[in-house]
Amino acid sequence: MNLMKLRIVELIDRHHNMTSVAETLGIKQPTVTFHMKSLEKEMGVKLFEARNGKTFLTEAGQALLHYAVKMNALAKESKRVVREYDNLYRGTLYIGASYVPATYLLPRILNAFSQEFPGIRISLSVKPSLVIRNMLARHQIDLGVVSSESFTDKNLLAESLCSDDLVLVCGLNHPLAKGEALEPEQIARTPFALHGTESSTRQLTNQWVEQHGLQLRSTVEMDSLEAIKQLVLLGHHVSFLSRMAVYREEEQGWLRVLPIPGHQTSRYIYSVHNVDRLPSVQVNRFCEVLREAGAQAELGQREVKQQ
Repeated sequence: MNLMKLRIVELIDRHHNMTSVAETLGIKQPTVTFHMKSLEKEMGVKLFEARNGKTFLTEAGQALLHYAVKMNALAKESKRVVREYDNLYRGTLYIGASYVPATYLLPRILNAFSQEFPGIRISLSVKPSLVIRNMLARHQIDLGVVSSESFTDKNLLAESLCSDDLVLVCGLNHPLAKGEALEPEQIARTPFALHGTESSTRQLTNQWVEQHGLQLRSTVEMDSLEAIKQLVLLGHHVSFLSRMAVYREEEQGWLRVLPIPGHQTSRYIYSVHNVDRLPSVQVNRFCEVLREAGAQAELGQREVKQQ
């Protein structure tokens, strides 16, 4: 089985048209047909079928597709790593990050890294944590930086950079700001700003609500973390937010940050990579900078807590 045959499997699933597959690969259509028949003979099972003038994968073909996508991605990555491995000053670094680290941790890291290595192009995708983990599993990115509760995945290797616990945030003059020992029921009765449904913070908020048998009575749902902060700053709403996301506001005394009653789940910022992917020198250097920034962020959060 060669890589050309595996590329054809992936492209047939994408285009359902042998002419398009041939054009993408820069070969003639009869050559595509030859490789398809050769692969079916090699595997001893029908992998392709024609329906309504289009070509589709059979169930066996779909099973092979899962591995074809991985092997094609690894082949592409191996060429890139070999080309760039001996040169730290050129190449492309593909990073995926969830919203909190992408907004509050990575900008200064990207700024410093791009100044040190101006020849390296950085592509950053900002998605929910689960999406980033799926992108890593599919070899679509080199490195993930996510805010998440502890997780285990045999295909991913995660390194904790710093804590990123959820906290209750409200305005300085909000009634809850004066409470020393809040009860979950008090929060449920308060106008609440919710994150979007795909957010890991929203998922943890939902878990907390279900755990205490509550129902939030007055909510506003917003996809923008910064918009939630601005709403809370107006003084009427409260929200559960990442401590890292409100670090500056807490340091300046603009918001009241309180522990969430009955909340036990710890959350961290992780750097994550696929165990099947050999990190390039660019990725290794970027991880070094990440560790330094994570240690500084952890120290800063501790200092604010002690004030």
